[in-house]
Amino acid sequence: MRSGLVGRWAAVTGAVLLTGACTQATGLAGVGATSPSTAPVTGTPAVTATIPTPQHMAADQPPEGDEPVKVPPPKLSKYTYTFPVKGCKTTYQRKLLVLPKTTIWAPQGCAFVAPVGGVVDEVNVQDRWSPSTDAGSAREGRFVTIVGDDGVRYLGGHLDSVADGIKPGARVKGGQLLGRVGRSGNARDTGPNLYFAISWKTGPAFWWVRRGMVKPWDYLDAWQEGNRTLSPREETLKLRGKLGETPQCTVQCASIQPQSEPQPSKTPKPKKTSNNDDDDEVIIVNPTTAPLGGR
Repeated sequence: MRSGLVGRWAAVTGAVLLTGACTQATGLAGVGATSPSTAPVTGTPAVTATIPTPQHMAADQPPEGDEPVKVPPPKLSKYTYTFPVKGCKTTYQRKLLVLPKTTIWAPQGCAFVAPVGGVVDEVNVQDRWSPSTDAGSAREGRFVTIVGDDGVRYLGGHLDSVADGIKPGARVKGGQLLGRVGRSGNARDTGPNLYFAISWKTGPAFWWVRRGMVKPWDYLDAWQEGNRTLSPREETLKLRGKLGETPQCTVQCASIQPQSEPQPSKTPKPKKTSNNDDDDEVIIVNPTTAPLGGR
């Protein structure tokens, strides 16, 4: 009997030990399997080291930069130029229409100034243009030309007036007043403007040269807002070498011929003579003073 009791206790003890082992290994419902010696982590752990922040994320706003360093434009020539209309808001054409010149639109009376230092070449203080003839040499109305120290000739036309003291041979400085913007010449039916052209020096007989040979707008752009040392000298001298100092007039050269009543023909009448050898007629016509087609 005693041996049976001992055997029963042994069986119970083994079952308890087996159950405890299983509980620690896999856990029971509602009981954690964590070792009781490990304390649960609660709250926010304390930071004991500083983690560096990237510089571009250090602030919401980027740091202010230094003031920009102003670098002057490169010096392209030894000459300094001035935009030819001073003290007024202007607009001007930047494309070739009929001649390589530009029309600078500006209010009446604005100052036309010397683009560069030089010597006055031609001055016309009278408006000789007439719509009935539209003579090419008079289309600019009142105008002033100067030959700059760079060897280039500059024309300002359609002027309302010419400044005092401006006459051929007078020395002028860059920016000096030459005249006032107006509507003389064939601009009388348009808004006030300055006819501005670049060429080279010729005699007055070759008026079509002063009306414009070099496209001016790139230089005007530079003088107004870019580099005031951009010079038309090289382009002008190169073109003069190619075309010659006095190229033939090709654009707007002929004037309108005034209408008049037809005149009786002045063609000489042929004379009849007799040849002594026979009775055939010989016609003699006086020669004309100009060759065929001459004017």
